[in-house]
Amino acid sequence: MNYKELQLKIGLEIHRQINTHKLFCHCKSELEDSKPNHLLKRYLHDVSSETGEKDVVAAYEKAKKRYAIYEVMDASSCAVETDEEPPHKINRDALDAVLEVVLLLNCKIINPIQVMRKQVLDFSNTAGFQRTAMVAMNGWVETKSGRVGITSVCLEEDSARRIKTAKDHVVFRLDRLGIPLIEITTEPDITTPEQAQEVATYLGMVLKSTGKFKAGLGTIRQDINVSSKGHVRVEIKGMQNLKLIPKAVDKEIARQQKEKKGKGEVRNVKPDGSTEYLRPMPGAARMYVETDHPLIEISQKELKEIKTAELLDEKIVQLEKKYNLNAVVAKEVIGNELFLKCVKKYKLEPTLIAKVLIEAPKEIKTRFKLNVEKIKEKDYHFVLEQLEKKTIPKEAALEILTTLAKGKKVDLNKYKGVSADKLEKEIKELVQKKKGIALNALMGIIMGKYRGKVDGKKVMELLKKHAK
Repeated sequence: MNYKELQLKIGLEIHRQINTHKLFCHCKSELEDSKPNHLLKRYLHDVSSETGEKDVVAAYEKAKKRYAIYEVMDASSCAVETDEEPPHKINRDALDAVLEVVLLLNCKIINPIQVMRKQVLDFSNTAGFQRTAMVAMNGWVETKSGRVGITSVCLEEDSARRIKTAKDHVVFRLDRLGIPLIEITTEPDITTPEQAQEVATYLGMVLKSTGKFKAGLGTIRQDINVSSKGHVRVEIKGMQNLKLIPKAVDKEIARQQKEKKGKGEVRNVKPDGSTEYLRPMPGAARMYVETDHPLIEISQKELKEIKTAELLDEKIVQLEKKYNLNAVVAKEVIGNELFLKCVKKYKLEPTLIAKVLIEAPKEIKTRFKLNVEKIKEKDYHFVLEQLEKKTIPKEAALEILTTLAKGKKVDLNKYKGVSADKLEKEIKELVQKKKGIALNALMGIIMGKYRGKVDGKKVMELLKKHAK
């Protein structure tokens, strides 16, 4: 596609849960599977605002004549979540986590901060609105295709968890309602699907670098705003797989161009990257002041006490240089205490240690479908010790770890190496006997006979030497 000709504009909204208690009370931020302690039933009413107007989305939802049932869990929700009590003072740990991100994204902090109410009409909040506070604005990130502006960074509460959707009602659980979220909104400066993926990946990396945000399915969500030539903006919600972003954007562009003008609407992404209609685009005037919470002043002293984390991308580069690792492996060993411990303890190449600790377990899990959790830390030390003593060749590490994953005992005699003289003599005879055969074929013969007992690199060196 010619994205420039299509006048493509993309903006992102990134949401991620903060790893602390709820935003406006001290209830825990954990999801529960036990039976609810209480149930609430509520209907939606489209009352007129101060201007005498009714919201189009409210009227649309009310026309469905549906209601909501809320499952209340005493351990993870209180009167704040059931909308029977005003919000407590904002969670300062959550606010500090957002302030750290704000500084990393070159944003201008808003001071004082005002908590607002954002109208929510899908029953996902018992109050009919979501509390949100704009913390900063006017930031930026650099990409391969140029700078992308950060419109705003907000701190807000997560919605209730949808449990069931029926024809005439929906069931929500209140354990998720009130979990603190960061919301990062970009300017529509993104001009290609690949750049959108790059920005989403970078922002995810920044959040992960702080160590203050939750990880896992459901803790992070990306919404994508897309507009193209002759078509108004459409919001795609629920994007969790970053790899799906380019495909989803391309499909949305194709849909928009086929439809032409169209209406501003919210669409839900499906697993194949296509989208389905969800609801009309909310009106702009759905944000108003939260009168139950005071203004939040951020002092210069508080700002100075906020320490920004070193970005993971920078740590990866450092690990690559320090230990001569490739970028993929360097990314995987970040924060791996066992790797750092073993690099200091054993006189082995860091690349070999990473292969034993990182790559081998992955191969065992995917190739042999074994439970690698059966391999304990002492087992890794055992393998590395044998490699350091040269009692086993490098090739034996994978087989030994596979044996341990199967819960079997390891017989080191099985991996007793072949003497250098004997190996060279056999290779020399093989080359003379099998003249004209490719080196890889000869390699296969030797490794088939001595697998786990000889170093493959050494075998190839001898083959090349005697094949001249």
